[in-house]
Amino acid sequence: MGNLLVLALAIAYGTGAWRFWSGFRKTNFSENKVGLTLLWPIYFIANKSYRQNFNKALKG
Repeated sequence: MGNLLVLALAIAYGTGAWRFWSGFRKTNFSENKVGLTLLWPIYFIANKSYRQNFNKALKG
């Protein structure tokens, strides 16, 4: 059961990263694409501006 949870979290992380990476051009960000993509869960929780830009990227 624990392995299934880890797999589900890994899939969710990868999906979020891929969708953000694909829609990055729609955000207000111009630099640090790799860093913003890799740390998206932390920024999403902690930063309102990032959350808004993340949602812009997902609406692709």
